[in-house]
Amino acid sequence: VSCFSPPSIKVEEDNGYHHSIKHEKSLKRERDEDEYKHNTKKLKVENEKKVKKRKQEDDGDYEEREERKPKKRTKEEKKVTTGGKKKIKNEPEEKWKWWEEERYTDGSKWKFLEHKGPVFPPPYEHLPGHIRFYYDGKAMKLGPGAEEVATFYAKMLDHEYTTKDIFRKNFFKDWKKEMTSEEKSKITELKKCDFTEMHEYFTAQSEARKQMSKEEKQKTKEENERILQEYGYCVMDNHRERIGNFRIEPPGLFRGRGDHPKMGKLKRRIRPEDIIINCSKDSVYPKPPPGTRWKEVRHDNKVTWLVSWTENIQGSIKYIMLNPSSRIKRLNEDELLEDSDVRSLKSSDSAASALLTSSPDRQEGEKDWQKYETARRLKKCVDRIRAQYREDWRSKEMRIRQRAVALYFIDKLALRAGNEKDEGETADTVGCCSLRVEHIKLYPQLDGQDYVVEFDFLGKDSIRYYNKIPVEKRVFKNLQLFLENKQSEDDLFDRLNTSILNKHLQELMDGLTAKVFRTYNASITLQQQLKELTSPDENIPEKILSYNRANRAVALLCNHQRAPPKTFEKSMQNLQTKIDEKKKQLSAAKKEHKAAKADAKMLRDEKSKKAVEMKKKAVQRISEQLMKLEVQATDREENKQIALGTSKLNYLDPRISVAWCKKWGVPIEKIYNKTQREKFAWAIDMADEDFEF
Repeated sequence: VSCFSPPSIKVEEDNGYHHSIKHEKSLKRERDEDEYKHNTKKLKVENEKKVKKRKQEDDGDYEEREERKPKKRTKEEKKVTTGGKKKIKNEPEEKWKWWEEERYTDGSKWKFLEHKGPVFPPPYEHLPGHIRFYYDGKAMKLGPGAEEVATFYAKMLDHEYTTKDIFRKNFFKDWKKEMTSEEKSKITELKKCDFTEMHEYFTAQSEARKQMSKEEKQKTKEENERILQEYGYCVMDNHRERIGNFRIEPPGLFRGRGDHPKMGKLKRRIRPEDIIINCSKDSVYPKPPPGTRWKEVRHDNKVTWLVSWTENIQGSIKYIMLNPSSRIKRLNEDELLEDSDVRSLKSSDSAASALLTSSPDRQEGEKDWQKYETARRLKKCVDRIRAQYREDWRSKEMRIRQRAVALYFIDKLALRAGNEKDEGETADTVGCCSLRVEHIKLYPQLDGQDYVVEFDFLGKDSIRYYNKIPVEKRVFKNLQLFLENKQSEDDLFDRLNTSILNKHLQELMDGLTAKVFRTYNASITLQQQLKELTSPDENIPEKILSYNRANRAVALLCNHQRAPPKTFEKSMQNLQTKIDEKKKQLSAAKKEHKAAKADAKMLRDEKSKKAVEMKKKAVQRISEQLMKLEVQATDREENKQIALGTSKLNYLDPRISVAWCKKWGVPIEKIYNKTQREKFAWAIDMADEDFEF
């Protein structure tokens, strides 16, 4: 681990930071232990009655609290392993119901923030001497830089990415940049490179990790827990909050989704000099690894991130945020980069600041449900908006007609707005406003339907969007008009861009965006599908299947696709084997039940009657087990290419799912895992079975 517990910060005249630490602050940082304890006592939770049992733990300073935890666990483990019959359980931490508190009114996200900074990946370890790289059939010794990048490719030899020309081309180009001049002159063709020994070495290492002993696994687990306790939590406004992902991503090769034009490029190692730290002025600053320094230390309480840096592939800004269950919810890249006007920002520090401060709706994650409340507001005026854009299809102005048809697609097909971007810099992905003539085909009649539009383009993350959809006659006629006298590469909506569309959406409803339409249509679709698909006669597994089918309808609407998992066929074969075995068990149980009934009819005693009941229960139990396995197989098959999680976590109001669970007696654990239950704790606490989106 390359970050350490911070002692007091020394003053340097030129510390290399954009943020200069004043001399007065340095004196404050070097205060004695008693003074530090006195100040950090303010970090205790306000409700003293509820935390009496933990008072001694909270009286100490932040570092001491972290150090004491392992000792407490050791003591408990000792009780378990030295003859104690009962395992001592940790007292559960009291949950902070932040949704019941008032928000700051000055735009602040926090008043105090202290954390330990990120955890960096370990440095590169050179390959053993007997593991060699071959070029044109001859062993060749690579320098440290070239060898490390070669290992990234070697690890992926059995992956389909290494068969793609664009991946191989980009890798070779970036690999050459890491070579010495001598290596460049010798290695001129990737097809002559032999990474087999490297690949076999890493495969063997992977297998060895899987075969670790129980003691070795426990040791690894304990080390990970130690790192989590030290770096995985921060102190925010008197509360100890869990951080989302505090580890910096290791270097490697960029994969991307779909046919991304930058796949295979080198993701460079992130160093402390690339890192911007955000914390309180009066906190103990995170300390960089020895001999290094942070790029900058900021104290911006108008944003919610703790750490940020810029990655080299697409120039996008990465963040370390709080855990989804925290008061200020974690912002994922989908949220930060959803709208096209935000996507077009350059990846500079000023752009990051603009991105994080110019989107109050997105940053206002203190109450997670606000996003869904905005979508619920749309429900009240969506009929008026739809009537308006239908009327605009007949407008005398072409720009209004184009805007109205685009809005129809965003509403009906849940398309993203689209974005403007510099040519050649990113994948050729488009949204509604940036559709080109080549992306649609019009059919007056197709497959027995009138006025069909065929869409075929790359959407977000280079995921193909392909759909044939019948549209209203007026929309079809307008599209024919928009296509007149245009080449295939011309814009379909040449008088519309995302800025114009977003401005119009704001005029229709305060806070309205294309994403709000997606959220509204996704949530309302789930609610309607659950009502249609759920039957009172279904048992729990069948109800869960109905839920997943409703979720699947939303994922299809939002085009949330995935490639079938590598292990899909094997897992389905294993599942089918279990089903076949269970069928044999059921057949045998039925025969035994039939024989028991015959015996009981002949003997007519209590013992034989009990035997019949036992055999009957066995048949029922095995039948139920078989049904569960068959439902599981159906569920897996239906969803092998559908990503249910994206919509469930980002577009579906969790109160709909919670209300459904409470109404039909389905355990919430069957729908949301532990992390998701923490993220949606507010919904679980708030929604009852009568909730309507």
